[in-house]
Amino acid sequence: MPFDSTGKISFDHIYTAPDPRPFFGTLRRVDYGIPQLAKPYFTQLIAAHPAERPTVLDIGCSYGVNAALQRCDATMDDLYAHYTAPDVRALDHAALVEADRKRVHPGGPKFYGLDSSAPALEYALSAGFLDEAIHADLERDDPDSTQQKLLDDVDLVISTGCVGYVTEKTLARVARGARPWMAHFVLRMFSYEPIAASLAELGYETTSVGGVFRQRQFASAEEQAQILDTLSAAGVDPTGLESGGWLYAQLYVSRPEGSAPLEFPHEEG
Repeated sequence: MPFDSTGKISFDHIYTAPDPRPFFGTLRRVDYGIPQLAKPYFTQLIAAHPAERPTVLDIGCSYGVNAALQRCDATMDDLYAHYTAPDVRALDHAALVEADRKRVHPGGPKFYGLDSSAPALEYALSAGFLDEAIHADLERDDPDSTQQKLLDDVDLVISTGCVGYVTEKTLARVARGARPWMAHFVLRMFSYEPIAASLAELGYETTSVGGVFRQRQFASAEEQAQILDTLSAAGVDPTGLESGGWLYAQLYVSRPEGSAPLEFPHEEG
């Protein structure tokens, strides 16, 4: 597979299929698990938010994976087993959508998704993982009036891998309206400082939650070598982490100044 501009293997092709089966079939091979590690933190933030029924926006949501973990009371292993099972792989599109809709539990927070992949968003909506979808590139454009109305409803913004492709341009545009809480899992090869600085101008405070979180294994020795070079250039020591064959992320929580304190358990994943 080709490499993207960050030096990582490009998985672009699995985000444009009409359903998530290629996504899970491919990422299972590299033990992609960051949404599972993120789930309890997102659950805690949802529970702590003062909104009675918070609206959660997942940036870079693809097929609504983070929402599916919450709404289907599932783990990543559950989703991998489901989408790679021979009987599920044999289903046509309509039958797969129907099977997925039956997995969704009613109630709980509302979930919106922001992504550049229209097919992924369409599937997440049709399966009931998402309540609303925003198909936009906020790195380039301001939201239109319809998109802004949805953003104005958002109470909590989450992500599990989009930072580095998405920058402070997108997050500032999202934050300007409703001033939602934010929780982003960011690969150690990317700096969150420009985002924290941009959000600070809007009255946000950012904290780094202790611990590191395995995102996935490197797809090849070449990818690992390139990422180790990137980390070295950024002054980040990979010893015992990326040097061992895995990409690692850190969690940053940004909330408007004056928000009630939060305490998270120190975990390493």
